[in-house]
Amino acid sequence: MIEIELNNAERIAGILQKLSQATKKRAPLMRRIAGAMEAGVLQNFEVGGRPPWQGLKYRDGNPLVDTENLMNSITSEYDNDQAMVGTNEPYAAIHQFGGKAGRNKKVDIPARPFLLLTPEEEDDILEDIQDYFQKIID
Repeated sequence: MIEIELNNAERIAGILQKLSQATKKRAPLMRRIAGAMEAGVLQNFEVGGRPPWQGLKYRDGNPLVDTENLMNSITSEYDNDQAMVGTNEPYAAIHQFGGKAGRNKKVDIPARPFLLLTPEEEDDILEDIQDYFQKIID
């Protein structure tokens, strides 16, 4: 027979209770995640893509940045269950994924993904999550 003696049972129960409550009320954590994701997406515009976006074919300038319309349309939202970053610009998808555009779909638009995070930014978000729960435990 195995016996286990817990000397800090009340403290452990308290920590588990705090964790239980924190996992029910996740909006503060989701707010942090949404903010980090939005900052990463905006950084893509600041540096011209990561990896760099293909240049413009018929004029000078920086793709997706010249008017700043797409960049300024980036928003983040969160609730208790999710963190989201996106845009409501109807032309955003053609730039994100690339494809044919214009009359009779004769213009090839290369993909210039702007809704993405670097592996480092993903790691930072994981650290934010760990910090969030560590503060609850401490």
